[in-house]
Amino acid sequence: MQRREFLVTAGAVAAPLATRKAEVGTRNGGPDDLFRVPRSPFRVGPSQDPSLPPEVFARRLERARSELKARGLDLLIATPSTNYEYLTGYNPGRSERLIALLLPVAGAPAIVCPSFEVERIKRHSVITDLHGWEEQEDPHALVRETVRRLRPGSGRGAIALESSTAYQTFRRLGAALPGWKFVDAAPVTERLRVIKSPEEVGLLRRAIAITLDAIAATFAQLAVGATEVDVAQALSREMQQRGAPGDGLVQFGPSSALPHGGPGGPKLEREMVVLIDCGCRVGGYTSDITRTIWFGDSPSDEFRKVFNVVHDAQTAAMDLGRPGTPCEEMDRTARTVITAAGYGPCFTHRLGHGLGMDGHEPEYLVEGNKTRLEPGMVFTIEPGIYQLGKFGVRIEDDCVMTESGVEVLSQRAAKL
Repeated sequence: MQRREFLVTAGAVAAPLATRKAEVGTRNGGPDDLFRVPRSPFRVGPSQDPSLPPEVFARRLERARSELKARGLDLLIATPSTNYEYLTGYNPGRSERLIALLLPVAGAPAIVCPSFEVERIKRHSVITDLHGWEEQEDPHALVRETVRRLRPGSGRGAIALESSTAYQTFRRLGAALPGWKFVDAAPVTERLRVIKSPEEVGLLRRAIAITLDAIAATFAQLAVGATEVDVAQALSREMQQRGAPGDGLVQFGPSSALPHGGPGGPKLEREMVVLIDCGCRVGGYTSDITRTIWFGDSPSDEFRKVFNVVHDAQTAAMDLGRPGTPCEEMDRTARTVITAAGYGPCFTHRLGHGLGMDGHEPEYLVEGNKTRLEPGMVFTIEPGIYQLGKFGVRIEDDCVMTESGVEVLSQRAAKL
């Protein structure tokens, strides 16, 4: 393909990516991936050490204790997850063998893990008090003993259990700690993570820059006859070559009218819409960017119109956002623009979601969420218009709320 065959619509990609959502592992799969298991968000990434200094984790642990105290909770238990990683600096991965962080409302935290894992976890985690259990032993009994040591003289109380903990683990912990009440730790962990520190925003900026660069490089390789799988694989390679693992969703033509697409879309032809939604992970933090372009000599009038309406909707939400703005008002504002243009029923999902260690996390920009935006919140703004049987357009950028308004962390696409 010669360069003139390929049109990236007027700045749709800027030269300067978070593991995608778990279901991305099933998208754009080839024939050999028919029974592929979706990627787990708990898999261990390539980095084995905390990407932030120890003092950052010390502050996080202290804030967690304050949140526990404010809610009348005695202890937090977290199994490997992004919440576990947020507090310890390391995610050892989840398996049938119990690994658990125990953080008391007062005092130093401890980790219970298999004895053969003690050294690995100690080397990469900021937590230094580790208690190992042997293969023939009951790890939940060791949890009970550790709780008694951390909360001496108390045989009962309230434990905040990390939300994604396996149900079977919850049942066994409950049996081992019959005098304790278990509650969902989400109010604690979500409050801890929803406001990003400057260090966290810095990691997100790096992920975003890599993502945008990888998207531009991938668009430059588009060629007639390519499959969505081909382009998705090229995208992953481009991210990996830039030092960050990542992947994404690639959709051609009518496939782009399905917000999450699916494998087996059409092969690429000239004068066709191409949508790429992707992200990569840097230091445990993820990006999430979507760009939609016209592959060919000149975009159709209808594509140009739809693209500009989506762009205007995104701009309206970005201009509205201030500290104190309810999340639902952001969604309403963008939706008003799309509805006024006659495409209201074609905007079928929320405006955006929080972004950090998970590709999707609170707060969500959606009708009914009256939570007010605060400085330090990071979120996507991603309006879309999807016309079944024709094409879809989504423009997604990553943003942070500042004291004065929305700062767009990714370089925006230009209007057509």
